[in-house]
Amino acid sequence: MNMEMTLIREASKNGRTFGSLAVGGAFECYTMEDEVRPAGEKVPGRTAIPAGRYQVQMTHSPRFGKIMPLVCDVPGFEGIRIHVGNTETDTEGCLLVGLVRGPIAIYQSAQAFHVLGLKLDAAVEAGEEIWLTVEDAP
Repeated sequence: MNMEMTLIREASKNGRTFGSLAVGGAFECYTMEDEVRPAGEKVPGRTAIPAGRYQVQMTHSPRFGKIMPLVCDVPGFEGIRIHVGNTETDTEGCLLVGLVRGPIAIYQSAQAFHVLGLKLDAAVEAGEEIWLTVEDAP
């Protein structure tokens, strides 16, 4: 059995993209990313990852100095992590998580990351693969 996460993104606005992350079909937290751009267009450090299905692995992050979720095999991107942050200026293409959504930011990010991390760690302990499906809202 795999751990399945689904991110449903809203339309980008003012350089940021809000979303909702579900784990096993149940709402987990809000997300924040950079702007979603047309296929093949990328502004380094300011572009959300393409919609798709990605394996997530728990690996050591040299930047953060600890084990963190890594979104693998994202076309045209490297080192995409799920981590703590509040606005698109904190992301550089990564996925930020938070429990509270405001008009231009997400909040209680450390708490959201901690709870999600416990679920990811449990999946790894159980020998499950972790998958993230990213969908753009219609």
